[in-house]
Amino acid sequence: MDKMNAIISENLKRLREERGLSLENTAKLTGVSKSMIGQIERSEVNPTISTIWKIANGFKISFTELITRPKASVEYVNRSEIEPLFEDEGRFRNYALTPFDAERRFEIYSTDLDPAANLESEPHQKGTEEFVIVNTGELTVTINHQKFTVKKNDSIRYKADVIHRYQNLSSEVCSFTMIIYYPEH
Repeated sequence: MDKMNAIISENLKRLREERGLSLENTAKLTGVSKSMIGQIERSEVNPTISTIWKIANGFKISFTELITRPKASVEYVNRSEIEPLFEDEGRFRNYALTPFDAERRFEIYSTDLDPAANLESEPHQKGTEEFVIVNTGELTVTINHQKFTVKKNDSIRYKADVIHRYQNLSSEVCSFTMIIYYPEH
């Protein structure tokens, strides 16, 4: 809960400062006392859900905007700190570099395939596209029974709403970056 209090504290202070509001004006706007606003900003109290709702309503924002960290303008991702997803007895390793976000409609993965690694993917939702850029090695992508060999520094784009397969038929590790775009429904 301390982490949540710190997030609420940071968000409240940021919102108040962005709008040029004093503690007193914030209290008037939200219906939450000036002393309570100050205590929340200093993470000295655990605000109730109804208090958080009052603040959110006063600022005319959603409840979750107050209880979640805002998106940073810069996000640094250290791949070595990402826990990969494994397939094909660990020969296929997939690292989620940027998880899906409804605003940007895509996600990015870094993937490593050991020699002989193989993964068949079920069709994604209608209209989904994948963009694959091979960084090292060679990747065989099969889309609707049609095989494509994608070599180092080359790329392929395809509709991923059909069964598709990734294979490393070479004797070296294949690493590629995959961007998956999801259409709005």
